Amino acid sequence: MKIIIHGGFFSESGTNQETKKAKQDALSAIVSQSHTYLQSHTALETVIYAVSLLEDNELFNAGLGSQIQSDGKVRLSASLMDGKSQKFSGVINIENVRNPIQVAKQLLNYDDKVLSGGGALDFARDHGFDFFDSVIPQRQQEYEQKLAQSTRIGTVGCVALDADGNLAAATSTGGKGFEIPCRVSDSATVAGNFANEYAGISCTGVGEDIVSTALAAKIVTRVTDGFTLKEASDKSFAELKTFDGFAGIIGISSKGEVYHTDSHPYMVWAAFDGSLQVFN
Repeated sequence: MKIIIHGGFFSESGTNQETKKAKQDALSAIVSQSHTYLQSHTALETVIYAVSLLEDNELFNAGLGSQIQSDGKVRLSASLMDGKSQKFSGVINIENVRNPIQVAKQLLNYDDKVLSGGGALDFARDHGFDFFDSVIPQRQQEYEQKLAQSTRIGTVGCVALDADGNLAAATSTGGKGFEIPCRVSDSATVAGNFANEYAGISCTGVGEDIVSTALAAKIVTRVTDGFTLKEASDKSFAELKTFDGFAGIIGISSKGEVYHTDSHPYMVWAAFDGSLQVFN
């Protein structure tokens, strides 16, 4: 049983030691808590649980504390994939919910598994998800000051391998901040979140770059075709490099390989692979 989580890319992780330590501590606590949860739950249940915890922590750009789009609104995207059943579900640009990953969980049981905008919000309200304002004072201040020059590329994600050898992946984001309203990136697509019986991948970085190279699905496909997780990731990142793409990934294979890599420094992640590891 293994688990790895990420907290996206954050410029302040490389410059502000207090923020860096706070994120390390948060990731350490969440991955430890989620690894304990994994002992008695499936990979699918665990990735939902872990990403919900990340969404509830304002240090990370997902759920609470998400970035504000250029029209002053927060829109959230999240997706979920069960490697065993090969079911994928997600929400795109949903507003005023606390945990978009939990809405994605509900959609796994429906034929229409990916919803966007008002339809996603209507579905959430119909299934008991109450109004929730994700804006925190820090994000409001950033928006009011129009800090568009600040590099804050953030997403959260989790990949887990359970006791039965099943894999699952979940990813959630509050966007890049100050983007055109309703911009769609990778987090609620198979480019940014993908799992099957061979491997699971969650991505972070520039969504447009990740979509352009179909990063998560490509890595998992290569593992399915016989590559190791490292080989598949390294080859895919070499292709990303041809257009200076910006991305990071976490992943686990059915053989128990736990791997992470990024094209730029300061992706924050934590793993429980026999022992606790935290890095950013």
